[in-house]
Amino acid sequence: MTLLDKIKLALRITVSNYDSELTDLISAAQLDLGIAGVVVPETLTAIVERAIITYCKVHFSALTDGEWSRLKASYDEQKAQLATATGYTDWGDVG
Repeated sequence: MTLLDKIKLALRITVSNYDSELTDLISAAQLDLGIAGVVVPETLTAIVERAIITYCKVHFSALTDGEWSRLKASYDEQKAQLATATGYTDWGDVG
């Protein structure tokens, strides 16, 4: 199953009408993680996939303010954990 398929499943989408928008959101999520210092591996791990799926839910779904805040906080926490996890950053020699 592709990442796009997983995102469509998570968003309960069964048609291909939104594939282009979702593909753009996947790219935006990867860039956002990169800005935070996360190296997105070529073969995505489950934790990186989950962060990207959460990002797509935040930016695609019609959510109440409370739902949006909860999902956004979840994504921000996932991103922060990846940014400090060994194997997901490439900060080089520090110190």
